[in-house]
Amino acid sequence: MMSVQITCSHCGSSIEVHPDVNAHKVQCEICQQTMDVNFNHEHEKGLLKECPVCSRQDFYKQKDFNRKIGVALFIMAAILSIWTYGLSLVALYLVDLFLFRRLALVAICYKCRTNFRGLANMSEIRDYDHEMNDRIVYADHDFKGKPLSH
Repeated sequence: MMSVQITCSHCGSSIEVHPDVNAHKVQCEICQQTMDVNFNHEHEKGLLKECPVCSRQDFYKQKDFNRKIGVALFIMAAILSIWTYGLSLVALYLVDLFLFRRLALVAICYKCRTNFRGLANMSEIRDYDHEMNDRIVYADHDFKGKPLSH
């Protein structure tokens, strides 16, 4: 079953929801702010074609791992490498390789950064594209789910 993690537009907290066509609003438990959502029957089936928060169709997939933890681990390994002659970086590489093979994928909306887990059509979601991200975030370009073409 698909789960959706929405970022509150007011306080930045995470709002976990499951798709329901009857739900038209979600409420942040931290700041009590409500946000509009538009779930459809495809969402209930675990299919992602359109974002229920911003109605965009541009998504990317990545491994489901917290970036802040990853950066913190790298900084610790880099500092420890002074005393371990770089072996801490090798150990971190091995941990990263293990996690890469074990972690599931998550789809993310380029525009509103909503996370989608447990998708039935994850294979249809493309990998992250820096240029697409920049065009969407900084120029509000809408690719309508099509890949970037040059």
